[in-house]
Amino acid sequence: MEKWKSHVRAELFRRDCTEKDPFSGVFNTLSKLAEQFNFRETFWDEVVQRPNFKGDGGLAVDRRELQLQLRESEHITEKLSQTVSDLTTVLYLKDAELQYCHSQVSRYRIEAVAQARGARALQDSLLNCEFALESTSKELAALQLKHQELKEELVAASREKEELLARWLEEKKDEAERVNRNNDAQERWHRFTLRLNKHLRREMPQPEQTSGHAGNVLRGPI
Repeated sequence: MEKWKSHVRAELFRRDCTEKDPFSGVFNTLSKLAEQFNFRETFWDEVVQRPNFKGDGGLAVDRRELQLQLRESEHITEKLSQTVSDLTTVLYLKDAELQYCHSQVSRYRIEAVAQARGARALQDSLLNCEFALESTSKELAALQLKHQELKEELVAASREKEELLARWLEEKKDEAERVNRNNDAQERWHRFTLRLNKHLRREMPQPEQTSGHAGNVLRGPI
């Protein structure tokens, strides 16, 4: 139901209660008197319709009055018995409803305790997860710092390696140049010795001339 409809209904109910409240006792009394009147009228019709009915006589009137009061008492007793029976039934129903409510309250209490324990367990698990997350975050920060340091060391090592490689290449280049110069010198010396040997062979005399000269040389003065 919409909110404005609920408000209008509550206001109408409150107005009816306010207007009927001063006359509630009057309505109840009128209802009882009307019921009593109807009962007396019914009883009177039954008495009048009897064959031995006599309209005169105070004794008959008193007897009818007593019978009427007796019937009214019986009727009131029946109503009270019915009311007691209805109230007993209502009491049993209320008792059963109360027991059901107690059982529901007990069940809800057990469920609430279980939910509270579950919530406490979840809270503990959440705290453990937060602690693990914090520890993991610290470890991750330390690992990131270590990674940065290793990266810087790797960059420095790569730079040092490149410098060493350049120096080694420069040294090998110088060594190659020295070897080449040495080879060139040896090649020149080898060509020089070949030319010298050729020149010496051209300058050397024939074997006969060499022997005569040798004799002359041997015979010459010392």
